[in-house]
Amino acid sequence: MKSPESLCLLFFLAACASPDMPSGSDRQQPPNIVIFLADDQGWGDLAFNGNESVATPHLDRMASEGARFEHFFVQPVCSPTRAEMLTGRYHPRSGVSATSSGMERLDLDETTMADVFSAAGYATGVFGKWHNGTQAPYHPNARGFDEFYGFASGHWGDYFGPPLEHNGVIVEGEGYVVDDFTTRAMAFMERNRETPFLVYLPYNIPHSPMQVPDEYWDRFADTPLAQHHREPEREDRDHTRAALAMTENIDWNVGRVLEKLGQLGISDDTIVLYFSDNGPNGARWNGGMKGWKGSVNEGGVRSALIMQWPGVIPAGTVVKDLAAAIDLLPTLVELAGINAAYGMPLDGVSVAPAVTGVPYAADERFIVNHWRGRTSIRSARHRLDTNGQLFDMVADPGQQNDVAGINPDALSALEEAKALWQADVLAEAEEEDRRPFTVGHPDFVITHLPARDAKAHGGIERSNRYPNDSFFSNWTSTADSITWNVQVMASGEFSSEIYYTCRKGDEGAQVELSFAGQRAVAAVPAVHDPPLRGMADDRTPRIESYVKDFATMDLGTITMAEGIGTLSLRAQEIPGEAVMDFKLLVLRRLD
Repeated sequence: MKSPESLCLLFFLAACASPDMPSGSDRQQPPNIVIFLADDQGWGDLAFNGNESVATPHLDRMASEGARFEHFFVQPVCSPTRAEMLTGRYHPRSGVSATSSGMERLDLDETTMADVFSAAGYATGVFGKWHNGTQAPYHPNARGFDEFYGFASGHWGDYFGPPLEHNGVIVEGEGYVVDDFTTRAMAFMERNRETPFLVYLPYNIPHSPMQVPDEYWDRFADTPLAQHHREPEREDRDHTRAALAMTENIDWNVGRVLEKLGQLGISDDTIVLYFSDNGPNGARWNGGMKGWKGSVNEGGVRSALIMQWPGVIPAGTVVKDLAAAIDLLPTLVELAGINAAYGMPLDGVSVAPAVTGVPYAADERFIVNHWRGRTSIRSARHRLDTNGQLFDMVADPGQQNDVAGINPDALSALEEAKALWQADVLAEAEEEDRRPFTVGHPDFVITHLPARDAKAHGGIERSNRYPNDSFFSNWTSTADSITWNVQVMASGEFSSEIYYTCRKGDEGAQVELSFAGQRAVAAVPAVHDPPLRGMADDRTPRIESYVKDFATMDLGTITMAEGIGTLSLRAQEIPGEAVMDFKLLVLRRLD
């Protein structure tokens, strides 16, 4: 049995480059990197993993022409996995403790993948769902990415031409969002083809709402499925069909990127990798594994990972060693042959030798999965679940039989490793996230403060219990308010703009924005009363909020002094029945 000291090394080791490692140092410049990240896609949603109902030819080709990982692990939900990929560190260390309300933000002392590659001369861009902080310095443009196009929230309510963000500015999306993200990413590649680039494509599907173009849905509607969840009575068949239709759209977009790299003549100079952020978002076929999204069992945390680099990663490579999202940063750094200053000790290790065919001695290691007080731990042979049961994952991949009683040595080793991890990693996690929302960063003109990050007081109601992409309604009293606990990072004068809707007869309400005795006041200028939408495009009933097309109103300028306090929206006068429905406050630094 390993000592606690040696176990600790397994958690923190960041592997150094092997001297014989083929890398960017052998080329005129380091390789480009393209990272695809699916959202809520299960290991079993892909044809190369045995799904007989879906066609993923481009991903299948990547798997056959590059490396496929058999035992790759992420975390049970979105933002923790993204944080771990970006930092190479377990998410409780980085302040990520939830998926909304500011608790998805990545601590400011963390070095991100984009920071590392930007320092090495890379152009960096992210196109899709960020989900690790909205306001600078948590915003992607403040975390090393030159370009951001997408949304910072945990999910979005409309996938067809919705409002999106481009480097802080609200713009109208074009077509289906995943197609749009891909088009923007390809344009970025073309603009930066002469220099190395890092392109991060965190797609937002097959996360619900289950919206997908007819072209893909029609392939699955009313079509029998070849395989089902191990508890078939729990499966929503149309939800499964929609998820697989979305997977086929992802595959098409992966193919577009691969074709673009070929057209630009840089396929051989580009590392491309693909994985998902957690298990499937529902009960569907997943190789018989236990659990899905949100679970720390195998089915909730095992993801596909495929990696392609022609001429460097041998075709048909199958990696059987354990690997995890925390390994991607050190692995890409080693493959690229760049120098990296991380600032913090990494939990991940480079698995570059495993994909390039360079002989190396893989240390015994453990991968930890954690979410909301539940922790499980995986070795090459066993998983110790959150309830203390031990499963032989080779003989019993579905976690059916507890073998703790007949494997005392394995049980003891995993219990010791789990206790060590909890004592160390969870010691860095705060019990309650008290970080205020940041406003007025001196290096960034625009700050977005959405309803998601606000608290409603009085009779005001949130449009959905899931805060991401929600809005506030039922604002009927001058005693009601919407507030944010904010930290103004540098004093200044700011213009303020509200995204709102207003029914006929309610126009003219006087709205006040105030902070530390300073205020801006304006009247709701006009009726804008669009219907709720989204349901016409949903393939199955959603659990998230429906959306509206919000208009903008100028609230005027407000002077805010550096410091922490409450930023508040109130109504001074309400001539009609209500003030407005509120979606977003945008502040712009004027000085």
